[in-house]
Amino acid sequence: MKKFRRVLDGLTTSSPAGVGGGAATPLAPGTVPRELEVRETLVSDNFQVCKTTRHGFPFQPTALAFDPIQKVLAIGCRAGGMRILGRPGVDCHCQHESGAAVLQVQFLINEGALVTACADDTLHLWNLRQKHPAVLHSLKFNRERITFCHVPFQSKWLYVGTERGNTHIVNIESFILSGYVIMWNKAIELSTKTHPGPVVHLSDRPRDEAKLLIAFESGTVVQWDLRAKKADFRIQYDEAIHSVGWHHEGKLFMCSHADGSLTTWNMRNTTKPFQVTFPHGKTQKDSKKAESCKPIPKVEFKTTRSSSEPFIVFSGGLSYDKAGKRPALTIMHGKSVTVLEMDHPIVDFLVLCETPYPNEVQEPYAVAVLLEKDFIMVDLTQSNFPVFENPYPMDIHVSPVTCTAYFTECPADLIHVLYSLGIMQKKQGFSHKEWPVSGGAAGAQTEPEIILTGHADGSVKFWDASAMTLKMLYMVKTCKVFEKPKAAEGRGSEVMEEDPYVVQSVIWCPHSQLLCVVGFSAYAILYRFNKHDATAEIVPLEVYLQSETEDSVSPAPVDVHPATVDPRIRSPQPFPGNPGGTTASSVRDSAPYLKVKTRAARMPAGYQAQLVIQILTADGDHPQQITGVDVNSAYGLLALGCGNNLVLVDYLQKSLLFCMNIQELHSDPYLRVRSPHKIKQFSTDHFSVRGLANFCSDSKKRIRTPNQSLTELSDNPVPSELERSRSPTSVPHCVSPPNDPGCIPEPTSAVRASHYSSVLYLLDSDHVNGQCSSTAAQSTASAKLTGKFSGATGTTGPEAVRLGRRGPGRPPFRKAQSAACMEISLPVSHSEAGYASRRAMLQQLHGVSMYSHDEHHGAAYSWSERESRESSFSRSRSSSISSVDREAKESITALHFMESFARKTDGAPSPSLWVGTSLGVVLVLAVSASAGTQENQQDSVTMSPSGTVLMVKGSVLRFASLDFNGSLIHTPYEVWQDPHLQENPERSRRCKLPVSRSSSQDVPGEGHLAVVCSEKQAKVFLMPAQTCLYAHSITESSFVLCADMVSICNSVCLACFCANGHIMTLSLPSLRPLLDGSYLPLTDTRIARTFCFAGGQALYLDSPTEIQRVTYSQEICDNLQDLLGELFIPLETPEVQNRGFLKGFFGSSVQTLDREELFGEAAAGKASRSLAQHIPGQASVEILRGGAGGVVGELAKARLALDERGQRLGELEERTSHMMSSAETFSKHAHELMLKCKDKKWYQF
Repeated sequence: MKKFRRVLDGLTTSSPAGVGGGAATPLAPGTVPRELEVRETLVSDNFQVCKTTRHGFPFQPTALAFDPIQKVLAIGCRAGGMRILGRPGVDCHCQHESGAAVLQVQFLINEGALVTACADDTLHLWNLRQKHPAVLHSLKFNRERITFCHVPFQSKWLYVGTERGNTHIVNIESFILSGYVIMWNKAIELSTKTHPGPVVHLSDRPRDEAKLLIAFESGTVVQWDLRAKKADFRIQYDEAIHSVGWHHEGKLFMCSHADGSLTTWNMRNTTKPFQVTFPHGKTQKDSKKAESCKPIPKVEFKTTRSSSEPFIVFSGGLSYDKAGKRPALTIMHGKSVTVLEMDHPIVDFLVLCETPYPNEVQEPYAVAVLLEKDFIMVDLTQSNFPVFENPYPMDIHVSPVTCTAYFTECPADLIHVLYSLGIMQKKQGFSHKEWPVSGGAAGAQTEPEIILTGHADGSVKFWDASAMTLKMLYMVKTCKVFEKPKAAEGRGSEVMEEDPYVVQSVIWCPHSQLLCVVGFSAYAILYRFNKHDATAEIVPLEVYLQSETEDSVSPAPVDVHPATVDPRIRSPQPFPGNPGGTTASSVRDSAPYLKVKTRAARMPAGYQAQLVIQILTADGDHPQQITGVDVNSAYGLLALGCGNNLVLVDYLQKSLLFCMNIQELHSDPYLRVRSPHKIKQFSTDHFSVRGLANFCSDSKKRIRTPNQSLTELSDNPVPSELERSRSPTSVPHCVSPPNDPGCIPEPTSAVRASHYSSVLYLLDSDHVNGQCSSTAAQSTASAKLTGKFSGATGTTGPEAVRLGRRGPGRPPFRKAQSAACMEISLPVSHSEAGYASRRAMLQQLHGVSMYSHDEHHGAAYSWSERESRESSFSRSRSSSISSVDREAKESITALHFMESFARKTDGAPSPSLWVGTSLGVVLVLAVSASAGTQENQQDSVTMSPSGTVLMVKGSVLRFASLDFNGSLIHTPYEVWQDPHLQENPERSRRCKLPVSRSSSQDVPGEGHLAVVCSEKQAKVFLMPAQTCLYAHSITESSFVLCADMVSICNSVCLACFCANGHIMTLSLPSLRPLLDGSYLPLTDTRIARTFCFAGGQALYLDSPTEIQRVTYSQEICDNLQDLLGELFIPLETPEVQNRGFLKGFFGSSVQTLDREELFGEAAAGKASRSLAQHIPGQASVEILRGGAGGVVGELAKARLALDERGQRLGELEERTSHMMSSAETFSKHAHELMLKCKDKKWYQF
C-alpha cells in the first residue's frame, strides 16, 4: 500500500498544480487520490456573525444612572454607546443608531426600562426586560435642544427641560408630548429683562408632588405649582447654578454654584439664602471676601437616621491658588470634611441610598464616582471611606493594550492556579463589604477560556473569560527583567523617555506553561511556570545582526580562535565597520538598549523569566523589530524572525544555534525568478546550489561585479569562511583590510581550505527552461548546516559575508543557448551594491503589527500618541514590484514548528520549522536532535535545509497541519511538570520527555496535509509529495489581517478577517467558501493589531478601553440567550416607611398628585406636531411586523396577552381567596366574642 501511494504521489507531483507557484486552481478530481477525499460536514448554515459581549471601561463616558431596587447601573458614552452593569457576569452593551453622545440616563425604577437623552435632541425609551435591550420609542425634538430630564418615582410622566428655558412633559407609555408646557416667560418675573438661560435642574418637592422646582443656569430658581399653573416663589441669585439637592423633608434645598459656593435655602424664607459656604475657600485677611474657587458641578444632600447631620457630597470647588491639585470629591458629614483626590477628572457621581422614596430618610451607603478613565465606589458606612474592590475589568486600559491572544478549552485547574497566584498581586485596603451593584442574574457557564493582553508598560495580563465574563487572574511584568534605563544625552535620552517595554506579541501554551513575550524594542523573554518561589539569575542572549545600510561588501572577515566564554559575557572585540576598535560596551552605551538584570534574584511563584534574547546590530544602529516568533516545548527551540533574518535559539541550553539571512536560505537573490507564480519547487535532488553553497562552510565563490556580465568574471579568488551558526559568545569581527592592526589574522589552516567548489546556478525561469540535475548538484546537496552547542560553551567564528545583489544598473543575465545549466567556479566579490533605503521599504512590510524604526526612535512620544498617529491604515498592494524591490523587501512573517515531512524522500514525519516570508515563499527546515556524548551530557540540535520551497500569493500569515481525515494536528508539546519533582537521570532532556499529541495525530506516518494561508491566498499541500491539492484566492481588492485554523461543530475550518471588515471562513481541506460576512470595516490599526480568533469566537479592541467579543458560529448564536445575563428580575417595590402617629399628625403630610388628570390629553390637549416627532423603536417595529404577518402574528400577540391576563387573574384570585379566608376568620372570632360577652352585665367587664 505504501508503494502504491508513493506512485500516486509521484504522478500527482508531475502535474502542473504540483508546482508551488502554479495556477491557483485545485487539481482535477481524477488526480486526487481517493483516500484523500475528506468528508466535510461544515455548511454555510453553521455560520453567523454577531456580537456577544463587551468588556472593559466604557470609552469616553458622559452620564451615570442607578436603579436602587434592581441594583443595576447604567453608563452613557460620547459615541452613543451605553453599558448596563449588574452583578459579575451581567454586562450588556447597547448602541444608539445615531451615534450621538448620551447626555443623561434615567431609570424607570423597578420597571425594567430607562430613558436616555442624546446630543441630537432625541429621547429614547429602552426595554430592559429582555437580555439584549431594545429601543421601544424615540422622540425627536425639532425646535429645542434638550438639557435636563427628570422621571419622578412611580410616575409615567417625564419632565424635559430645554435650552430655551421651557419645560415639556412626555408620556412614557406612548412617548408623546403633552399639551402641558411651562414656558420660561411665565416662570420668571415679568419685570426680568434677560433670558434665564437653559434649564439645569428639574425635581419634585419631596413632600408635595404638585410642586416642581425649576433651576435655570443664570441663577434663577422657580417653584412651579402644577395645579394652579403659576409660580409659588422665585429666587434670583448672582452666581450661576449647576445643580440642586433636596432635604428629604422638603423644607431645605441646596444649590451648587460656579464660584465654588454652596447655598442653602429655607422654604419659609426664600428672599435670601439660609446659609452660604465656600467649603474650600479661605477668607483672606485683608478682606472679608473668600478666595476664588473652582465651580462645583454637582451636589447631593442626604440624611441618615443615626445622625442629625446630613451627608453633603460634591465634586470640584477647590481653590484656584492650590496649584497641582487633582480632581477631588468632597464628603462633608457634620464638622468632618474629607477630600478624596482622583487620578482622572470626575464625569458624574451618584449617592446610593437604601430607599427609592425621596421623601424618606435616605440612609446613604456608597458613592458611585464615574471618572474619565475609571469607575470607583466609595463606602460611606466607614469613617475612613474605603473604596470597594471593583469586580469589573475596568483596568484593561491602565496601560494601552498593544496585543491580544485568545485561548479556549483551557485546562480547568489552570484558572484556579492562576487566580490563587494573582491574589497575592492584588492591592489591599479595600472595603470588606460586597460590591453594591448586585442586580440581574448571571448566564450559563461555559468551558474555561483565557484572554491574554499585552500592554505598553510591558505587562502581560491573564483574564478569565469563561461564562461571558472577564476577571483578572494574573499579571507578568516584563520591566522587572531589565535594569531601569539610565538617562542619556541627545537622541538616546529621547528614546528612553518613551515606553521601552511595549509588548508586541505573546506566545503561550496552556499545556506546557511556556510563555514567550516579544517587545517592540527587539527582545524576546521566555518564561517558565513554577509553583514555588525560586532564586535564579536570568540569562541574557544577545544576537547581533548585520546592518542593513551597507553600501558594499568588505573584504572577507578573518577568524578568531574559538574560546570557551560564559554566555552572559561578551568580549570587547572590534565590530564590523568600526576600524577604530569600537567595543561592545561602547555600542551598548551609544545605542538605546535595555540591560538585563544578570544578578541572582528571588522570583515569586508563577511565571519566572529564564532567558532574554535581545536583537542588536553590530554598528550600533537600531535593530529590526521581531516580525515572527514561535516556540516549541517538545523540541526546546525558539525561532525568531527579525526582518529578513532567521534566529534559532536552544532555550534549554540557552544558546544560539544560528542567525541567518533569509536570502541565504534559498537561491541567489538576483538569480531567483521574478514572479512568485513562476517559482518552482525544489526538492533535495533539485536544490539550487547557490543556497546549498551558503550552507557549506568551506565554499569559495566568485560573483560578478555590478558592471560585469557572466563572461567578465574575475579570476582572482578571495578566500572566505562562511559562518551560519553562532554561539551566544560569538561577536562580530573586523572587516578592515588584513593589514589593519585592529584585526586578528586568520589562521593558516582556515585560509587553506578548498579554494573552489563546483557550483551550479539555476537560472531565471524567464531565461532558462527546465531544472538543473547533475551529480555535482546531488553531491553538494548532501551538505548540511549544523549548530551544536553545550550549555556554557560557545564557539566563535567569522561573520557571514553578504553577497552582492543585482542593482538597478546591472544588466540582466544572458539567456543560455544550448544548455539549461552551466557549471562555473565563482570567487567572492569585494564589493556589493547596497541599498540605503532598505529600512524604509521594510517599514511598510508589517504596517499592521509594527511601526517604523524612524518613527520609533525619532522623537519622544508615548504609546498613546503613537497610536493616535496610526489613525489611517494604508498598505501598498502593488503587483508590479520589481525583483530587486522584492528582494530588498522580503522578510520573515510567519514561523511554525510542526511534525512534517521536510523532504519528498522522508518516510516518516519529523520535527521541522516552516518559514513564511512577505513574498509568499515557504521554506521548510528539518530539525533533528541527537543524544549527548560521554564528554557532553546535553543533547545537541541540528537544523538542516530540506530544499522544499512552496509558494503562495501575498505575505504568509499562518501554517497548520491536517491528517487525512481532515482533523487538525496540533503541534507536539511537553506536558508541564513540577520542576521540584525528582527527574529520571537516565532520561534525555530533549525529545524524550512525555510529548502530548491530539488523538488525530495517531495516524500512519505516510503523509499529512499542510495548510498555508497568506494575506491573499490559501493553499493545501500534500506532504511529502509537496503537491498543491487545493488553492483559493481569499480576496483580490483587500488583504487578510488575521487568519487561524479553528474547530467548529467537531470540524476544522479556516477563519480570516480582512481589512475591508469581512469575516470569512473556508472549509478544510477543500477551501470551499462557507461565510463571507461584512462585519466591521478597518478604521484603525488598533483593530488589526488586536484581532484574534479562538474556536468559534473572536475578539478585538473596539476602543482604547474596551474589548469586543464576537462569534461566527451559528451554534453559539443560538445559545447566546442562555449565555447572557438577565438585566431585570421581578422584585416587589419596598413599602413606604412608617412615620409614626405623632409625625403623621403634627408633621406635614405627603401630598399626592394625579398627573393623568393634569397632563392627559383631555385636560391639557395635544402638543404641536412640529415641536417633536415620534419614532417607533426597533422593538415596536418588530411587534408591528409580527402583527402584519397574518394570523400567526395575531395569534402570538393574543396568546401573549392571554398569558399576561391569566397571570394577573390568577394573582387576583389568590388575593381574593386570601381576603375571604381572613374575613371568615375575623367573623368567627367576632361571633365567639359576642357569645362570650352576651350575658355579662356592664360591671362584669
